[in-house]
Amino acid sequence: MELARNQSLDVLRGTAILLMVLCSSIAFGNVLPSWMFHAQTPPPYHVFNPDLPGITWVDLVFPLFLFSMGAAIPLAMEKKHSQGSVFKPILHLVSRFALLAFFAIFTLNARSWVMDKGPDSTSYFTSIVAFILLFFMYGNLSRYVGKLTALVIKFVSFGIGIAFLALYPFAYGSFDPEKSDVIILVLANMAFFGGLIWYFTAQKPLLRLAILPFIMAIFLGSEEVGSINNLIFNWSPIPWMYKFYYLKYLFIIIPGTIAGDWILTDRKRRHFDLAFRKRTAIVIAILSIALIVINLWGLFSRELILNLFLNVIGCLALLFLTKKLRMNELFSKLAQSGVYLLMLGLFFEAYEGGIKKDYSTYSYYFVCSGLAFFALLSFTIVEKLTILKQPMNFIAANGKNPMIAYTAGNLLLIPLLKMTSLSTVLDSMNSNALMGFTRGIIFTGIVAMVTVFFTRIQFFWKT
Repeated sequence: MELARNQSLDVLRGTAILLMVLCSSIAFGNVLPSWMFHAQTPPPYHVFNPDLPGITWVDLVFPLFLFSMGAAIPLAMEKKHSQGSVFKPILHLVSRFALLAFFAIFTLNARSWVMDKGPDSTSYFTSIVAFILLFFMYGNLSRYVGKLTALVIKFVSFGIGIAFLALYPFAYGSFDPEKSDVIILVLANMAFFGGLIWYFTAQKPLLRLAILPFIMAIFLGSEEVGSINNLIFNWSPIPWMYKFYYLKYLFIIIPGTIAGDWILTDRKRRHFDLAFRKRTAIVIAILSIALIVINLWGLFSRELILNLFLNVIGCLALLFLTKKLRMNELFSKLAQSGVYLLMLGLFFEAYEGGIKKDYSTYSYYFVCSGLAFFALLSFTIVEKLTILKQPMNFIAANGKNPMIAYTAGNLLLIPLLKMTSLSTVLDSMNSNALMGFTRGIIFTGIVAMVTVFFTRIQFFWKT
């Protein structure tokens, strides 16, 4: 029997993808405070400064998505693993890698401002056509037509997409595969290597974790010219598609796969009634979110000693409360892992000039992984208590269709706003902090509703 989707994981993914859209659609410049942007690109000019330590909620968004991707790997691949075949799962991982890499290239080059230096109605219309074409490339067409027909449509669609990339006179010149969405390209690498590592260590989670120190060792010795570390770090058969540098995010993906293993085990166990411990469970959920907020404040404001003190108190309380809920081993495991990784990250904070997303530090990987465990713990409790159903379902619907949510803004909404001149309405909202944030909420809300529509009619983009 096929197990139902894990809603808390969909909510985590949906939260991450909607926050990605939000942080890119709020007013830029000197309207909003610096904690509303990447810590290393502060207002008003948003010039990258790698010497600025700290993280904001914007810097946490990508790790949350990576963690949810890692946690989804065991759930997606368990059936393939149980069948004992090696060829089919690896072929699936290679295929997914290629499809995501193409998605990274196509969606970036289909943006109107990449196509033309001065976008006009033609380039805006082309972006919308590209968005529609993606439905035929990545949509679950076999739900609506026969498998052979769906396959033919996909081949033709990809052919049109390749022709577009080869023939369109882009603003930067002839097509260059290096021009791709680095976020999606990192996800492509993580889906492949994370899936590969999980498949061969599915029954050996400690071996999976043991891979991470070797990756760390390669990074730490990568600048030693002539060393094996330097050779491995710089070698790439396809430089525009793979760089060892991307593997740093395995420090988030692999802990995510451990969480996925536990979710898988929990789903197969007898369900229990959490109602009689509802108050304790709610306190755990609130405390988990509070720890996320505390760390974002403390690490950004550089109140490091106070932040550490509050974390020690909060983490001890979290461990005590989850221990009280003895009937649920999942809660304890998520809490313990989150506490361990968070504290490890905080003690790494002084290394590499403080916690930073760019250039990312070990403190960043560990702290963000720990906070992702807390977020998943909170959402899992909310799911099991069956509270906040409507907002949970809405966010989860976005998490089930993240590829649509990620591209709808750039390839559909922005072109439509520009073609209808409604973009001037949004631009006029850059006058103050409240309006500048509301602008982002409106934009994100429209993207969310578009995504939810396709989720509810069961039309998904898949790789």
